[in-house]
Amino acid sequence: MKARVFVTLKPSILDPQGGTIRDALHTIGYVAVKSIRQGKYFEIDLETTSPEEAQAMVNEFAEKLLVNPVIESYRLEVDE
Repeated sequence: MKARVFVTLKPSILDPQGGTIRDALHTIGYVAVKSIRQGKYFEIDLETTSPEEAQAMVNEFAEKLLVNPVIESYRLEVDE
């Protein structure tokens, strides 16, 4: 089973890296880019056949290790 976790900064958190990327894109001619929010992506292979077990497991370790809940939020996808 494969899980994907997408971690992003909460909307109220300033994203200086996203601003730097936007500025760089403007410099090379992509002036239509209004804003960018950067984040993290994790792709995880799991040895389980239960989508429910996979989702519960990934939720648990995302909250314990992958995500800083003070400044980040996340969503996950599980495929069989």
